[in-house]
Amino acid sequence: MNIQKATKNDLFKIIESEGHVRIDSFVESAVELAEEVHGDLKREDDQSSFLETHIWPVTIDVIRHYKSAGKLLTTLQIVSSILHDVLEDDEKILDQYASKSYGFDAYFRHRFGEYTYNVAINLKAIPLETYQQYDEKIGEHTRFQEYCTKLVRSSYDVKIIKLADRLNNMAFVSQLPKNDKIKRYIREAEDFYIAFTLIPPSTDEFYFRMRQLYDELKSIIITA
Repeated sequence: MNIQKATKNDLFKIIESEGHVRIDSFVESAVELAEEVHGDLKREDDQSSFLETHIWPVTIDVIRHYKSAGKLLTTLQIVSSILHDVLEDDEKILDQYASKSYGFDAYFRHRFGEYTYNVAINLKAIPLETYQQYDEKIGEHTRFQEYCTKLVRSSYDVKIIKLADRLNNMAFVSQLPKNDKIKRYIREAEDFYIAFTLIPPSTDEFYFRMRQLYDELKSIIITA
């Protein structure tokens, strides 16, 4: 499977032509913050733009899912997709806001609203430091279990954005046969993500894509 790639202009065209949503100041502000937070980041190959191979493609995937599934698509889903990684990806930016009196979380809520903030919070991985009282293996297991529980209890928007995010990550590492994340993505697909696509409200489209990528990653391990 080829690496998904999209420019900002590609995203804007799809928002309007496929999503039938007008690009307003809310969407433009989300893109601006995503560029500030992720602009210099590269993917696991140390070459690919994080924005162009992850943030924009994940957002496009979410838009296309909502339209194909006949679900209501608004700027809330689009902005939440664009900002799905901002609470955990660039410590330099987060520290910059944390050093101010209001902090990044307060800034994020004020600028993008409670709904978008709650989506981002529910998507954010639980810090491993939270489980320091456990040995490493038990801590990692407990962390994953609690994160999965949080996802199952979350809204439809959170579910779709998370699945689009995970599918994108699996597709990317499938092009990097020596990447250490492959084994983790296989294990987590077996333990949770394949079943997550089937838990109501189920998403058959994402189920078949998850199975395909899972099989591809398994074949990489077998032939390595």
